[in-house]
Amino acid sequence: MEHGRHTEAMSDSSLPADDPFREARESAGVLDTTFQGKRVPMILGYKDVRAAAADWKTFSNDAPFRVPIPSEEDVRSVRQLPIETDPPEHTDYRKIVEPFFRRPKEPDMAAKLQALIAAMLENAANAGPVEIVREFALPLQSHALAYMLNVPEAEADEWISWGTHVFRDGANGEAKGAALEGYIQRRLDLAAAEPGDDFFSALTKATYRGRPLNRDEMVGFANLTFAGGRDTIIQTVAAVFGYLGGHPQALESLRANPERIQTAAEEFFRFVSPLTHIGRVCPHAAEVKGVPVAENERVSLCWASANRDATVFENPDELRLDRKPNPHIAFGSGIHNCLGAMHSRVLTRELLRQLCESIATIELVEAIPHIEREADYERHVGYEKLVVRMTSKA
Repeated sequence: MEHGRHTEAMSDSSLPADDPFREARESAGVLDTTFQGKRVPMILGYKDVRAAAADWKTFSNDAPFRVPIPSEEDVRSVRQLPIETDPPEHTDYRKIVEPFFRRPKEPDMAAKLQALIAAMLENAANAGPVEIVREFALPLQSHALAYMLNVPEAEADEWISWGTHVFRDGANGEAKGAALEGYIQRRLDLAAAEPGDDFFSALTKATYRGRPLNRDEMVGFANLTFAGGRDTIIQTVAAVFGYLGGHPQALESLRANPERIQTAAEEFFRFVSPLTHIGRVCPHAAEVKGVPVAENERVSLCWASANRDATVFENPDELRLDRKPNPHIAFGSGIHNCLGAMHSRVLTRELLRQLCESIATIELVEAIPHIEREADYERHVGYEKLVVRMTSKA
């Protein structure tokens, strides 16, 4: 082993090195399964997933409520923008909100994020056991989002009350979806009456192809902003704590080699792949690896499987903090690459940097995995509950 190189498989004390899609990926390249009683073939191989993501004429996003899996007809009333559109509409819609999603790299927001993480780690260190998922990762995600949207930080308190997933955390997703839309409507009303420099005000001022956005379009942008990138960031943050708590030598390795922090963050995204997959609808009858797909039926692009494809990633079931190259697609691929990718990257890198600089030890106290259970697979995606004990370097 190269001196200083940290290359280690996951153990039972953190996240499992499981790949529920390996057999199907290596044999057929597709898993023909069902979601919500509907047959949905899952495309599994790295090259096949990327090819499908690029072929929007065959595998379309122009499918309101049906891009997420499970579909969301029951929890929202509007098309999410820009994700549930195809070019050229998608291109024009995406341009409207891209400036806000670039804000995490601006110096003022970076400074706020640094201060937030520093304060949270200081409070958590030497304070006894800390539950990471809801007491650390959820507040971190919510406060960081307030910075990105340029809204008062106090808004985050309401968002935290929604839980780790706006729709699916707990029972009664329909009521939660209605509550989210009610919140968005109120914020848009306030922005229209007293416009400022925040995200909601930008939507009320925006134009699409020479006309103002209508209210459904505004709600569609905001709905995706709150529903997407929430549980994914939360579970990535939890995975960082779970892995470093189970592998203290990894924290020491990063501390000694801070230039690897960016590489390490990318490996967490690849290995965790918190969004298992996403849907596409076939406008015309198609075929996926020999599996027929009827007109207007869905397929799944399985990011999690693609990110474990051994033809692309050497020893894919090992988490290697110095993995290079690492062409993962945890943030999607092609024109629909996740708008929040920069936000997630900046947050995760800063968390890793400050853990190295200010935290001496992370000890696992309790770890209850979150298991995604479907008809033909079970997948460990982060934690339901993760309790750690941290000590500071000071």
